[in-house]
Formats: sequence, structure tokens, C-alpha cells
Amino acid sequence: MRQGRARWLTRLAFLTGVALWVLPVQAKEEPLQITSFSGAYLAAHIAESDNDLDDAIAYYKQALAFAPNDQDLQQSLMLALVAQGRFEESLVYADKLKEVPDVERFSRLGLAVDSFHKKDYTKAQYWLKLSLESDLDRLISGVMAGWAKEGAGDASEAMESIDKLKGPDWFGLFKSFHRALIADAAGLNDKADEIYSSTMADTAAGGSAPETWMRNAQAYASFLVRKGDKSKAIEVLNQAEAFAPGKLEITALRDRIAKGDKIEPFIANPSDGASEILLDLATALNRGGGEPFVRLYLQYALALKPDSDAALVQLAGVAEQLKDGEGAVALYRRIPASSPLKELSDLQIGLNLADLDKHDEAIADLTAYLDKHPDDMRAYLALGGVYGSKEDFRSAANLYDKAVDRLKAPTAANWNIFYQRGIAYERLKEWPKAEPNFLKALELQPDQPQVMNYLGYSWVDMNMKLKEGLAMIQKAVDLRPNDGYIVDSLGWAYFRLGRFDDSVREMERAVSLKPEDPVLNDHLGDAYWRVGRKLEATYQWTQARDLKPDPDVLATLQQKLLKGLPPIESNTAQETPKMKPVVPAPAPKG
Repeated sequence: MRQGRARWLTRLAFLTGVALWVLPVQAKEEPLQITSFSGAYLAAHIAESDNDLDDAIAYYKQALAFAPNDQDLQQSLMLALVAQGRFEESLVYADKLKEVPDVERFSRLGLAVDSFHKKDYTKAQYWLKLSLESDLDRLISGVMAGWAKEGAGDASEAMESIDKLKGPDWFGLFKSFHRALIADAAGLNDKADEIYSSTMADTAAGGSAPETWMRNAQAYASFLVRKGDKSKAIEVLNQAEAFAPGKLEITALRDRIAKGDKIEPFIANPSDGASEILLDLATALNRGGGEPFVRLYLQYALALKPDSDAALVQLAGVAEQLKDGEGAVALYRRIPASSPLKELSDLQIGLNLADLDKHDEAIADLTAYLDKHPDDMRAYLALGGVYGSKEDFRSAANLYDKAVDRLKAPTAANWNIFYQRGIAYERLKEWPKAEPNFLKALELQPDQPQVMNYLGYSWVDMNMKLKEGLAMIQKAVDLRPNDGYIVDSLGWAYFRLGRFDDSVREMERAVSLKPEDPVLNDHLGDAYWRVGRKLEATYQWTQARDLKPDPDVLATLQQKLLKGLPPIESNTAQETPKMKPVVPAPAPKG
């Protein structure tokens, strides 16, 4: 395959978004009333495993009606309420579970958050004392307790207590950042300057937790401007820009400083500080696979600071990873209009609408954005991706033509525009227009694996430039040896060339990398058939059929299961119909 058939939205996760209008929400049926404990308990677990937290909460409550003192049920209900952002409701169960060691990391954390709301900083410190704690728990409770001490008026003790926290080396960045924030909030300017500066110098730690390091840069620049040192503030932001180019918050803050806008403190109060450590750690942990766990800390962070654009963006991203497009839209919509993330949020809402199969709304949304921002190449990629998901390649090609017209001097960062335009024209069977775009993309971004894969496969598939095309696909595989789709391209190229033993070898490897993809299983079946392994071919085609392929793939599979493959009529081309891959729009480099 030229590219994977995964939903294209996930390939544009570099965008973050908020809706330009309210997304219509379909009425949801009320959960069934269940008349037994076991039935309600099972229904709750099924709903939770399906990420349907509203129904899970309703069923847990029904189960608790049968067993009101069941602590496991209370714990499950409390965590589901927090995960769904229903923090106030969770407090009833947090209070009941406050002395249960196995869950106190969340129950007492919730009660501490409530104490921060009430500005009862002594009580917050009490709730943050845990009988069982991991390294992560110790850092969270220790830094939050430091902010409670600062709220109680003892900034020096707050900084000292955080400094004394014992733990692994990765504690260092988080400890120093929050000590600097506390010194800043308390007006200890020399100390704040010293700690902010030393944290900026620790770029090694920044490589492990880049978001936290960048937030230190924002906080330090804010501090410097308020102390009258604009030039040094710009210097700090330039250092941050060099460390991680394209960070919107950095660009927006630098622009505001240059314009002479009033710059507010990065942290306004102890609740903001407590929210910050939860956000910092949740962001650092959000590397894939732990989304439900990360979501809890982000919801606690949001409970402390409801207008936190950073927490909202992270939570929306978690919702997307959990395939909850409606939830992501609702979160993106809460991002304040003043946020530097607002423009990108306008793009992301369009992508979510498209992923929810609301293509017309997505197109209208993204078109409106492009009218306001005609030079934003990300918007062209986003809207082009929506057209691609509808297989409206004429509209996609016309759109990318406009994008190229806006580019005065294309740079390496623009390779994806030409790549996507090449795909659109190839799908329209206008190869003379497609090929120059692939070549231009490679000129801008030499050895880009996706481009080499698509171009090389196209050449082989059209029985032209065979040696060059095969070499190009092989190089793409060398660069991305664990990409099942690119490995499949190599196997399919061998198949088209009649090199069936080589095809089997590569197809088997592709399926081992992506066993759940119906097209790859279909291709392996074809390869097995051609080498005489017909029983195994039938098995692979059956597997592909059961993996719920697209209708056009399913139709060919049903024919092959009935009749197999017809005899080969030439030595240069395989007669099996070519699959049309769903073509996502990957995030541009830079």
C-alpha cells in the first residue's frame, strides 16, 4: 500500500482546535434500568471499556443502590466522575474513600483540590499526606503542598520543602520550575531570576520533558518583562524557539512583548500553581498507552484552573486518542478566544467534524478559516485531508493548486503540500501533473519515506522506471523498517513484477507489523496463491474479510474466496485490481 488506511485525523494531530459554531449533538438514549447488582456492575464495566463514561457512571450508581458500602464500586464511580469532568460530584465518594490506602492518591487529591478552591491551605496540606505513594505521587503531593505553603504565606518554607523532595533524577526539572514560580509569586525576585535561569540552562532535562521546559521559558520571559528587562525576555524566548521551533505560545508572547502589551504573571495564585504541576506531569506522561490515567490528572488540573487552555488542549488530545471526537470538540470549544492556540483550534475542530463524518460542516469550517488566513499551509492540508476522506480529489487538487500559488519561495517545510497535490492528481489519473509534485516534494525533503514509497510504487504499478521505483521503495523500507504499510508496498511491487517468492517474504513481514489491516492480509493471500499455497491464501482472504474491509475490497475478497485468482496472462503485470488507499494528510515537517 502507498499509505496506511488508518483514519486520517490521527495523522494531523499537530493541529489543536475549537469550533467556529456549535456542533449538533444527537440525543442520547437513557441507560437501561437494571434490576440486579451483577447486571448493573457488568453494564458499568462494559460502558467504561467502551469509553462511554456517562453510561458507566449511571450503571455504577445503579450498582451502588444494591451495595451502597462497596468500596470498589465507590472507587470506580469516583474515578469515572473525575474522568468525565464532574469533579464536584466526585467529592462525595472521595470523602468516603479518604482513608483507603489503595485509592487515596486520587481521593485525597480530590479533597486537596477542593481545599485549594476554599483557600484552606492548611487542610490542603493535610489531604496531601499519603500512606502509600509512588515517586509520581510523592512529586505531585510534595509540589502541591509547597503551593499550599505559599498560599499560607510561607514561600521560603514552600521552596525548601520542594527542594528536599527525594526521588529520581527526573524530579529535577519539575522541582526547579515550581521553586522559581513560587519565588516569582512571592516577590523574591533575585531568587526567582536565579532559579528560572538555571532551569533554562538544563536543556538535557528539557529534552525529557520539553513542554515543562518551554513553560519555564514562558514564565521566565513574563517575569523579566514585569521587572523591566524586555531585551532579556526576548532573548529567553528566542532560546526557546531554537529549542522547539513553532511553539505558538512562545511566538504569541514574543509578539505581545514587542508590542508593549501588559504581561501578566504566569501563575496568578496557589490554585494555578497546583494546577500547573498536574498539567506538567500529565503532559510528560502522555506518550501513548496511558490515556485514561493521564486524563484523571488533567481533569484535576482543570478543576483547579477551569480556563487553562493548555489543559484543555491536552485533554482534547486524549479524547482524540480514545476516539471520542464529540468529547474532543466539547473540550476544544472551551478554549478561550484570547488563547494563542485559538487559530489552530479552528483547524482542529474541522478535522474532528470530518472524523465524525460531518464532512460538509468540516469543509465550511475550514474554508471560513482559510478565507481569514490564506497563507496558512496547515489549513490547506487540513481541508485537503477532508476532501481526500470524501474521495473528492478534484476539489483537493484545486485547493492544493491555490496553496502552491500562495507559496512565494517553497521551503523544506512545504514538502507536504506538493506531496498531497501529487496524490490528488494521481488519484485523478493525471500522472503528468502528479509526478512533478512528488519530485518537487523530494527536492524539498530528500529521502522522505512517504514520498519515496508513493512515487516508487506508482512507477512500478504503471510498469515504468521499474528499477528506479523498486530501489526507491526499498530505501523507504530501510528508513521505516517497522512501517507495515511501506513494507507492504515493497511486497506488492514484487507481486506486480511477478517476483512472488520475494512478495511472500515482504507481505508476511508487513502482516506481522499490521495484523489488523484487511488490505495487507488480502495482499498476503494473493501472494500465497501465486506460489501455490492455496489453503493459506484462502485463510488470509478469510481473515481480511472478517476484518471489515471497505466495500470495494470486500467485493474482490468474496470473488477470490469463490474462485481464487485467475491465471497470469503476462509476465509483467498482475491482473488483481489495484486497491485505492485512503490517503491521509500527514503533518508537515517543521
